[in-house]
Amino acid sequence: MYGCDKSPTSCRGDDKATLPRDARLPINRCNLPAVILGSLAYQRHPAPLLLDGIAELHRDLFRRLEAASDADRPDVFRDYMTVRFRLEWPEEVGLTGRNQARAKANYIKVIRGWSFDSDSGEGAVLKGWVESRFGLTPRYHREALRDPAGDAYRRYTEMRAQGLYGTNALEAQLDLLYTYCQFELVRRHGASRHVTLYRGVNRLADHEVLEKGAGGEHVVLLNNLNSFTCSRDRACEFGDYILAVEVPLTKVLFYCGLLPGALQGEDEFLVIGGVSSVVLSTF
Repeated sequence: MYGCDKSPTSCRGDDKATLPRDARLPINRCNLPAVILGSLAYQRHPAPLLLDGIAELHRDLFRRLEAASDADRPDVFRDYMTVRFRLEWPEEVGLTGRNQARAKANYIKVIRGWSFDSDSGEGAVLKGWVESRFGLTPRYHREALRDPAGDAYRRYTEMRAQGLYGTNALEAQLDLLYTYCQFELVRRHGASRHVTLYRGVNRLADHEVLEKGAGGEHVVLLNNLNSFTCSRDRACEFGDYILAVEVPLTKVLFYCGLLPGALQGEDEFLVIGGVSSVVLSTF
């Protein structure tokens, strides 16, 4: 059984959930509740995460992807997104005049915006999408977010709303991006369930530490969406210390090679958060 409403300390030594109540919503839009998918148990024993209705509504896309070669699948996905969401014909979805400019706020623009600044409006949209779909609330956006009724959280929700306003089903585009990413990861990694990723930090105190252990091993609560890299050398460029994490592949929203040309360099991975066991070390 996954569930556990005890404190992180009382859950020590077992595989029960350790996600604090204030870091999750009671409902989400996938097949597992936030208390499970955001837990330490889930990091150790991941299971598939399925967004509600996406596979059923887009059977034709995944049929085409199954039939395509490795080299062709990114183009199949891009073409489907362009046609499905009328990305090159904004007037057909009612975006005219000044509102037509908002059509440019598509899934690629959002990912690029995050890459430049995770605390940008695009970052707020992505964190809001994770909150909506997986039930994991953001812990940081320009400032700590601890009180849903506080000013900091209000500023974050305003940025999220501004980022979504007048767009063409932007969160639905992100649903498909995540599902396509999972499709590719299964094809490329087979039965593997984890990938080792790294994050450069200047101090562990920048993260919410739930439990400190020996040898640099700690349990932390990550933000609901985070940037990691698959290159340890690259991670050291962003901080004096390196967090190494065994990330469930099911928590990868996007990685640099998924859509060639979308991002440049850094071997970046966008990773859904929750409670995680990490190893802190110096380079």
